[in-house]
Amino acid sequence: MTTNARSKEVTSVTEVHAGEIRFTKMHGIGNDYIYIDCMESMPERLPDLAREMSDRHMGVGGDGIVLICPSEVADFRMRMFNNDGSEARMCGNASRCIAKYVHDHGLTQNNPISLETLSGIKALSLNIEGDEVVSVTVDMGEPSLDKSVIPVVAEEDRVVEKSVSTPYGDVKVTAVSMGNPHGVIFVDCIEDVPFDNLGPYMERHEMWPDRANIEFAQVLDSGNIRMRVWERGTGETLACGTGACATAVAAALTGRTGRKVTLHLRGGDLEIELANNGHVLMTGPATEVFQGVYFRR
Repeated sequence: MTTNARSKEVTSVTEVHAGEIRFTKMHGIGNDYIYIDCMESMPERLPDLAREMSDRHMGVGGDGIVLICPSEVADFRMRMFNNDGSEARMCGNASRCIAKYVHDHGLTQNNPISLETLSGIKALSLNIEGDEVVSVTVDMGEPSLDKSVIPVVAEEDRVVEKSVSTPYGDVKVTAVSMGNPHGVIFVDCIEDVPFDNLGPYMERHEMWPDRANIEFAQVLDSGNIRMRVWERGTGETLACGTGACATAVAAALTGRTGRKVTLHLRGGDLEIELANNGHVLMTGPATEVFQGVYFRR
């Protein structure tokens, strides 16, 4: 459990006056969220708040909001809402940013840190230089190919390289759960993908009862993959940690790569390792951009 001791002077990031919410903007290789310290109080109407604050023209701008909360079973608890107001189960990039936030803002000195999510408790190991976290390794747990866990509708128990017909051509999909549903599609050239059409089409394909995150991956060699992601409830993001993990799992499963690969996303690189215990380890940076006060509508 966290001590919640604050070694630095930190302004509470909660509602300070009626309609005012203090926040911190952070990103993990371009996957940007608005972080709200909810250790003492929680804002109301969270789906509405996510839509308002995430608006890149009339709000703060981001892929969604992330709430840092107390936990009865871990050091901290994460809740997150996409920019369409839907609640997400897990985000690897957001997990790394939470680790940086709680350390750099003096909420804990623990290393590793345990984080409660809707996909279970995750262990976050911090790489610290001076007084600041520069990168974080997240134990993302074990992936699942079980169709009932993902979930995905299929006659097979596992969906691996399943051919799916679309208005934009046939694709082969591998379904993986990293605590949230992913459909990984390997392509010869990522520039040739009709991304803005195929991404949303596959997100809402009838094979996914709860929609899915869709990854398009081009294998460069046995240790490197280029990837673009269409995130469920958000659209294209510059990076997706769980998507990178799902892609690495699918690549190793189909014999395209080894068990340790670098994923090259639009926002930067992530190192993914399939550990001997079956868990997926993800390492990458986390960056704090700015702090502010949002005046709620």
